[in-house]
Amino acid sequence: MDVKEIIPYLKRIESSLEKPKPRDELKINSRPLKETTKTVLIGFPGSGLVGSIALQYLVEQLEFELIGSVTSKYFPPLAMMTRGVINVPVRFYEKNDLAVVVGDIPIHPMICYEVASALMEWFAQFEPKEVVTIAGIVTNEPEKRVFGVATNEEALQRIQDIAIILPIGSISGIAGSLLTECKVRGIPGLGLLGETVPTPDPRASAATIELLNKLYGLNLDVKPLMEQAEEIEAAMHKIAEEVQTTEAGQKKEQLPMYG
Repeated sequence: MDVKEIIPYLKRIESSLEKPKPRDELKINSRPLKETTKTVLIGFPGSGLVGSIALQYLVEQLEFELIGSVTSKYFPPLAMMTRGVINVPVRFYEKNDLAVVVGDIPIHPMICYEVASALMEWFAQFEPKEVVTIAGIVTNEPEKRVFGVATNEEALQRIQDIAIILPIGSISGIAGSLLTECKVRGIPGLGLLGETVPTPDPRASAATIELLNKLYGLNLDVKPLMEQAEEIEAAMHKIAEEVQTTEAGQKKEQLPMYG
């Protein structure tokens, strides 16, 4: 390689080094966790919205303090609104010995690693005792069971009597990336997967909350969440009936006419 070839080559290397990576573009704006905070609960939208529904309900009912947020140029360009007030789509909460991460936006598979790595790098400095990811697993069964996995045997023992341990398989998305980061960093991690359907499922979220009640003594009442489930199910049933009526009308219009 002569001098004329080396200079463009070096410029290409310099350009690639300066190019920002998704992780570099993830900005965590939060005050430090308290020394007493030892457990981190994380939920992002996924199957049935199990994790995001469960943890948003938890922080509202138990009046957790909002302590920070996460922003990124790689997140969808939107702002969430509740009763006219804007919320950042990914938020940090804290109360007593619990920290909670609630996400209102799905994390694209292409940046799951970067998001999980940046979140765990930030939390690792506070030496959490345990990280718990909450997500959904679609089975279309009515039981609303909660399945569980863990990053080591000791963590697995904590849930083996209250969750159904998955014998083999894989966990995709941000929940899987977070558990992998826990494993690599030596942080005990739990994955709780609520049995759900491909629509918003407060019943599955309530089932995971009941398991959290047993793990952390939260005594959180899930009755209002179950009432919300009934409202959603009634709305979905009404939509299904309207769709069937519309489809039936369309079929009649498509009948051939003679004479």
